[in-house]
Order: sequence, then structure tokens, then C-alpha cells
Amino acid sequence: MGRRLAAVLLSLSFLCLPAEARQTKYVALTFDDGPSGRFTRQLLDGLHERGVKATFALCGYRIKDDPELTQRIFQEGHEIALHGYSHKNMQGMSRRDVAQELLSTAQLLPEGCSPVFLRPPGGCCSDAVRQVAEARGLAILSWSVDPRDWATHDTSAIEKAVLKSIQDGDIVLLHDMSLSSVKAALDIADTLLEEDFELVTVSELARLRRIKPRPGKVYTHFP
Repeated sequence: MGRRLAAVLLSLSFLCLPAEARQTKYVALTFDDGPSGRFTRQLLDGLHERGVKATFALCGYRIKDDPELTQRIFQEGHEIALHGYSHKNMQGMSRRDVAQELLSTAQLLPEGCSPVFLRPPGGCCSDAVRQVAEARGLAILSWSVDPRDWATHDTSAIEKAVLKSIQDGDIVLLHDMSLSSVKAALDIADTLLEEDFELVTVSELARLRRIKPRPGKVYTHFP
């Protein structure tokens, strides 16, 4: 009888835990195709105000045009993933061409920046992409939520597309290439923070789930 009572009391103690201890959820916001000048700067300002970290999949040719903004992304604690140099579809590329896309981009990154992920443009993968990624120690970053923000300038539509289906462990695909996308991203961040989500980098999300990203493997989310 004593053991049974103790078990009941233990169960009740879990029910009395603070709400935040039981309900914290994690999401990673990711931004493709930058850095893009004023839009990326506006996004970084907004993320800094909210204390939010994100993951940026950067293009080599844009890093070359704006190395100072790339440095700011890195210095402010955001994660940088490779997005290729030219933003060309990698699906039909040879291993040699894929490797050159990655090498040309990696050479432009800030000192001390060691990417964990490759996000092929458009998410288009192939055996060649996977093999090169594995050889270079890069996991492949996909996504689980895609509002297609690049195809619309409707901020409200972007927000609704993300928030209607967001779940713990999701990776959200966005772009820092337009005012509508940036505004939507910051509004989404505000809503998620109010709903007990924490917004983290993809690597941090993986760490929280005790997963070490494996080179060459595709990751869409970390539930």
C-alpha cells in the first residue's frame, strides 16, 4: 500500500511541474540565398532584438560581394551552411563540379567558420552531391516547412503557411531576399516565442535531440 501511494504521489508531482518545463518546443529558422544587403541587415537587426539565432545557407558569389555582412552573421552567433557558389542546381553536376562549388564558397567564409551542413540549391540532391558532402564532412540540410516565400510578396500568407503546421523539431525554409519575407520571418518568430517555442540554429536543434549530423545524410527535421 505504501509503495502504491508513493507511485501516485510521484505521478502527481510531474503534473505540478511548471508549464514551461513541460511545453518548451524547438524550431530552427533557416534562410537561403543570401547575404542580400539591406534585407539581411534588417533581418539580423530583428533577430538580435529578439535574442534569436538562425541558420543561413549562403551563396559564394554573394559572400564575395558582401564579406562584411557575412562576418556579421558569423559574429552574432548564427550558423552558416553552404549553399553552393553559383546557386545552380547541383542535381545534374558531376562530383568534381559539386566539389568546386563547395570549395569556392568555403574559401570565402570568415576565419573560424566550419559549416556542418550543405543545403543544395532548391534542395535538389543526387548521388554525386551526397558523396561529395560525405567526403567533406557535411550533412545535407533539407526542411519540413516551406511557405514558398520566394514566390509571393504576401507577408500574411507566408506567416499563415508556416504557423498552421509548425511542430516541435521543424526546420523552416525562408529567404532573406525581400521585405515581405523578412517581415514575415520576424512576425513568425514573435508568434512562436509567445507560444513557448525556442528558436535555435539547426546544429543546436540536433544537439538538443542528441543527434550528431552524419556527413552525406539528409535531415529534414529533428523531432
